[in-house]
Amino acid sequence: MKIRISESLGSNRIVLALSIARLADAVGNSILFIVIPLYVARLPAPWFPWPESVRAGVLISIYGLVNAFLQPFSGALTDRVNKRKPFIQGGLILMGASTLAFIFASRFTDLLVLRTVQGVGVALTIPASMALMAAASSKETRGGSMGIYSTARMAGFTTGPLVGGLLYDHFGFNMAFYAGAFFILLASILVQLMIKEVPTEISVKEGRPFQIIDRHLLNAGILGAGLATFMMACAFSMMTPLETEFNARLHETALDFSIAFSALMVSRLLLQIPLGRLSDRYGRKLFIIAGLVVTAFSTALLGEARTTVELIALRVIQGVGAAGIAAPTFALAADLAKPGGEGRQMSIITMGFGLGIALGPLMAGLLAVLEFDLPFLVVGLMLIASAGMIYHSVPETVQRKTRLRGGKRLTH
Repeated sequence: MKIRISESLGSNRIVLALSIARLADAVGNSILFIVIPLYVARLPAPWFPWPESVRAGVLISIYGLVNAFLQPFSGALTDRVNKRKPFIQGGLILMGASTLAFIFASRFTDLLVLRTVQGVGVALTIPASMALMAAASSKETRGGSMGIYSTARMAGFTTGPLVGGLLYDHFGFNMAFYAGAFFILLASILVQLMIKEVPTEISVKEGRPFQIIDRHLLNAGILGAGLATFMMACAFSMMTPLETEFNARLHETALDFSIAFSALMVSRLLLQIPLGRLSDRYGRKLFIIAGLVVTAFSTALLGEARTTVELIALRVIQGVGAAGIAAPTFALAADLAKPGGEGRQMSIITMGFGLGIALGPLMAGLLAVLEFDLPFLVVGLMLIASAGMIYHSVPETVQRKTRLRGGKRLTH
């Protein structure tokens, strides 16, 4: 199927529709980023006599672990049936229902069950969404397309914590959960009304059995892109279980922390599309590696913040780094994806993000028991090491283009 592409932005109807739906979904999910650590402190946990930061980290991490574990299976199923939309819809319904059910939770164990269900929901939704994005975009403008998708997603993640902090401060927990469920339901309606399937031609050779984990679909580029999204998500999410500690150290309110948390998304919003488009012209690796290095230094300094203003400034710099990682990484993976294998290959990238969301908060909660700034230093070093690995192992998929006199282009 041929899809018309806007040369100025790298978008088409499916890209825009999926991005708008993802924005609404991200608002609903990210409302919980601010509310969950506070909700953990409220509910009894007789079976889990751990420090509060550890319980918050476990609760946030179980979502990412379930999500990451199931994504390869979900991606394989989308390849098998060659349909994406039913998986997106099923996942959104599960996430919306489990978010609404938070109002009935009476103990920490209930929250663990609900976060597990949410993990299943996002595992159904994300690989199918990314496979659809890969099928609906072209290599020449894919960085821009992924930039639009990531920008919409970040707009949701920027708005959600602010909405969550505001609703909690003024109306309490239940209103935040109602709002989260509403936005996820809205995303489901938008998907149903605005998005059509984009079937792909299966490239699997005749006679070769279908495999969930197919080593022929894995390569250094796909695995390196998964590492990049894993490290980005670790740096992005590790502040979450330490909300109460940050609030105490910096004398903040929940709304203050939500503003600092969302500052990363603001800088990503401004830079995601331009950097995605530049990666179409100058290549993916340059931006991914630079983004990892910038994120490394800003992450390492988070534990040293002494005021809310300093915390906001560091999160803004983290967002600059993340903008350099996200769209080029997704575009790189889509460039390498094979027809009929998009679900499985793109699930490696989204699985990396899910693992980062899971292990970043868990690592932060555990290491902060020893020293508050230790988790940020450890992840900073891991980001630098990841940049080196990607430099040496990941192939470039875009040939750099330079303009010559007379308007002609030279590719090299």
